[in-house]
Amino acid sequence: MSLGRALGRKVAALGVTAVTLAGACAATAPSEPAAASPFTTERYAAAPDIPVADVQAHLAELQRIAAANGGNRAHGQPGYLAALEYLRSALDAAGFVTTLQEFEANGTGYNLIADWPGGDENAVMMFGGHADSVRVGPGINDNGSGSAGLLEVALAVAEQDLAPAKHLRFAWWGAEEIGLVGSTHYVESLPADELAKISGYLNFDMIGSPNAGYFVYSSSGQPDGSATFEQMLNDHYAAAGVPTEPIQIGGRSDHAAFADAGIPTGGVFTGAEGTKTPAQAEKWGGTAGDAFDPCYHSPCDTTDNIDATALDRNSDAIAAAVWTLTA
Repeated sequence: MSLGRALGRKVAALGVTAVTLAGACAATAPSEPAAASPFTTERYAAAPDIPVADVQAHLAELQRIAAANGGNRAHGQPGYLAALEYLRSALDAAGFVTTLQEFEANGTGYNLIADWPGGDENAVMMFGGHADSVRVGPGINDNGSGSAGLLEVALAVAEQDLAPAKHLRFAWWGAEEIGLVGSTHYVESLPADELAKISGYLNFDMIGSPNAGYFVYSSSGQPDGSATFEQMLNDHYAAAGVPTEPIQIGGRSDHAAFADAGIPTGGVFTGAEGTKTPAQAEKWGGTAGDAFDPCYHSPCDTTDNIDATALDRNSDAIAAAVWTLTA
């Protein structure tokens, strides 16, 4: 998760219900009315349980790649492209149609786009997160966790030969840490008719914080936040006995360009440098007064900086969203 976007839109201030991040877009009415949750659909019931050990194996490989390439997977560094090739090779072998989209940002950057064949290409559901780290470390929680969870869900799609009604597209964004560059380039490069085909975008940026919270992107007061996506995710966690809190991420991650383009957005987040309150520690466990991720943007963001329970629950949430929202 990036510290900054142009004009300072991304700042951190976690710790209260319906968290507002300073510098976020001005509050607006939700882009859609509250809707009946799709949680009870047959498709949701078929969503698989994602093995957390398989997600952790991807994280171990991302850390190995970083260690072999100067200690990071940052934009413009060899570890980033090596990690992207690891993701791409797994997706290609599973039957996805993958594309590396190039862009310029103080050097060449890359987005990885993976389309699952089939579904209505006039109704595209996208699920993504950034694949780059900061330069000071391997970035295993930020955002190896979202990258690995998305990859394992994509592989589950292939294993189960999912036949979604909507067209399914995954994305791993480049240069998020220097200002959401990759996702912004992707959205701005799409012709208007292609942009209009995107039904929604869900973002997964930091899903395994060691002192984890369970935050769901709020549709209230955010441009094009989706009440349907928010309710579906809240219902998923409620069924698992996990309380959630809404959070107004504003322009802090890669959903921002989609929201700015009028596309419904949502996502989940386990917290970064914000401090866990006593009430949150009572609700979720962990340590009050400590950061959700004390290794945020630090060299210690390694595989030791992951809460396996949060990683497991949130990988399952990605699967539930994919199976439900593409039906």
